[in-house]
Amino acid sequence: MLPSLAAVVGDRYSPHQVQVRGGMMHVGVWEPANGAADAPTVLAIHGITASHVAWPLLAQALPDVRLIAPDLRGRGRSRDLPAPYGMPSHADDVAAVLDHFGVDQVVAVGHSMGGFVSLVLADRHPHLASALVLVDGGLPLLPPEGVEPSDLSLAILGPAAERLAMTFPDHAAYRQMWREHPAFAEWTDLTSAYVDFDLVATEDGALRPATRVEALEEDIRELVDGDSLLRALANLRHPASWLLAPRGLMDEVPPLYPEAARLHWTAEHPGLEVAEIEGVNHYTIVMLQRGIDQVVPHVRRALER
Repeated sequence: MLPSLAAVVGDRYSPHQVQVRGGMMHVGVWEPANGAADAPTVLAIHGITASHVAWPLLAQALPDVRLIAPDLRGRGRSRDLPAPYGMPSHADDVAAVLDHFGVDQVVAVGHSMGGFVSLVLADRHPHLASALVLVDGGLPLLPPEGVEPSDLSLAILGPAAERLAMTFPDHAAYRQMWREHPAFAEWTDLTSAYVDFDLVATEDGALRPATRVEALEEDIRELVDGDSLLRALANLRHPASWLLAPRGLMDEVPPLYPEAARLHWTAEHPGLEVAEIEGVNHYTIVMLQRGIDQVVPHVRRALER
């Protein structure tokens, strides 16, 4: 285990390998502190270029809960799992993970693209989800008038795609690149662990970000108008909370979901419980303590259901 990762995950954490289509999926698990076999389970699903190392703060805030957090196909230590990617593949993967651990039902907490995966999981495997907590994700991104869906997704995630094509001489150089990212102006031990885990030695011997470019490219369009997502929303029958960050991926305003998108989707789905998480951006909503402190009450309410 990387020293920076060991410093943040705590003694409830253990890594696992789970058989899914095409190979082994890497999964981080935080067991309940009291060791209770009947503890409730939260499934934590990360964003489009992230990994399960986005979730230690949530795990620490829920000591009585089992938290299961996979590295999605094409990301983290699951980067070598083969295509196809897409929301149905990711949903079926995490369903297989839950089956491996013998979990009958979870609260699915999805950040960014993880929110989309959570919705499709609830549609394809409805018995597995009791409730959904969608953290600055899950609802389709709305292109402004005259903007093609493909152009919108590339505009939002273009900087991430550029990063995935880069190579780095060492972890220090990769950390320095992230230190210059406006969303990470507040650097923490978790930021170090998240960034260190994301740098991997690839087949050509280079050090690269873990997420595969082809995985990003295949998944990105589904965030706007993917068939599986639109079907999942049309069939939505689980309690769902939609938690929104006031600032975007580059710590900018407008955020990922500007006011027009919020009004549109709350009108379409009046049953959504909507809340703004104050003082955070798209990343720090789960990676700073003040973000998690505001997210946890919504997860607790979902567990009580």
